Formats: sequence, C-alpha cells, structure tokens
Amino acid sequence: MKTLLNVIWLVLCGFWMAVGYVVAGIVCCILIITIPFGLASFRIANYALWPFGRTIEQRREAGAMSVIGNVIWFIFAGWWLALGHLVTGFLLCLTIIGIPLGIANFKMIPISLVPLGSQIVPSS
Repeated sequence: MKTLLNVIWLVLCGFWMAVGYVVAGIVCCILIITIPFGLASFRIANYALWPFGRTIEQRREAGAMSVIGNVIWFIFAGWWLALGHLVTGFLLCLTIIGIPLGIANFKMIPISLVPLGSQIVPSS
C-alpha cells in the first residue's frame, strides 16, 4: 500500500514539491553562508518525493544554533514552502482519493517551516 500511495503522490504532487525544495536548496547553496539550509532543503526534497513509509522525528541533541537557523529559514524560505503544502493539501482533499495525500501534505508543513533539528527516519 505504501508503494501505491508513493507512486500516486509522486505523480500528483511529490515531484512539484521536490522541485520547490531543490530550488530553495540551490538558492541557499549559492549563498555560501546558507549552505546548511541548502543541505536541509535537499534532504526534505528527497522526503517530498517518497514520503509514505517514513516519518519525521526531532533530534534531541539539536541546540540553540538550530533554533536560530530555523528562525532564519522561516523568514526566507519556510513560509512559502509551507504555503505550497497547505494549498496542495487543500486541493488534494477535494477528492476522496486525494485525502490521504492531502493529509501527508499537511504533515510535511512542520518540517518545511523548521527543518533544522529534525530527521527523517523509516516509520515502524
């Protein structure tokens, strides 16, 4: 079932969400000081391509620098990526078959807002 949902996700919205994260990652990597944000964006792009069967966990060892980085990320990139998830999730929830995909979009909003201090792990 996870594979079927992932394939439907990839076709309907996963590819476009991943492109958004890759563009944000490229912009962040062009500016030398924001390379950690670019790497986080590329990591989330991978998750946006194939989300079912994986989950997001907070890293306990993340410190104050990740909080500062998340504030900077939110200001420059996080809000528009989260808006993309919100709009896509709403549109997917308009159809019965899209409801699980819309819910998955809503679950990606927190990591799109504050990616530092989070990790993507296989779900059990």
